[in-house]
Amino acid sequence: VIGHPKYQESKRIAIFLSMPDEIQTEEIIKDIFKQGKECFIPRYKPHSNHMDMLKLSSAEDISSLTLTSWNILQPSDDDSVREEALAGGGLDLIFMPGLGFDKKGNRLGRGKGYYDTYLERCMKHPSGKPYTIALAFKEQICKSVPVTENDVQLDEILYEDC
Repeated sequence: VIGHPKYQESKRIAIFLSMPDEIQTEEIIKDIFKQGKECFIPRYKPHSNHMDMLKLSSAEDISSLTLTSWNILQPSDDDSVREEALAGGGLDLIFMPGLGFDKKGNRLGRGKGYYDTYLERCMKHPSGKPYTIALAFKEQICKSVPVTENDVQLDEILYEDC
C-alpha cells in the first residue's frame, strides 16, 4: 500500500479503522501522518446510509474516539470541530473495506450502502470522485459478488499475491 503510486501522489486520504476481521490499517494511518498527508475516517449515522469522512489530527487522535454499538471507533455525533472532507478540498483516495470482492471491481459491503452513498456525494464535489482501493485478504476475492444499480465499482483491489 505504502509504495502504491496512487497513495504516494494523494494528499487527502480516507481510510477505515479496521475491525478484527479486516485488513489492519493502523500502520497505514501512521504512515499517512508521517508523510504529511491529511487523514479522514468514517463516521456512520445509525439508522441511515449516511456517512461522513472526518479529519483525524494525528494517529494518536484515534484513542479519543468513541466505540459504536457495532464496535467501530468513530468521532462522536456531537463532534462538530473536525473537518468533513467534502466541506473542504474533497478526497484524492479512499481505502475501502468489504466482505467480498470480484475482479471486475465489485464490492460486497455490510449492506447499508454507506460507501456507495458517500461516493455519489463525492461525484458532486468540485474535486470529483476519489480513486478507490479496497484492502482485502485473497480469501475475499470471489468469482462474482451480487450488485445493484446503486453499487459503485472500485478502481482497484489490493490483496496478497495480486
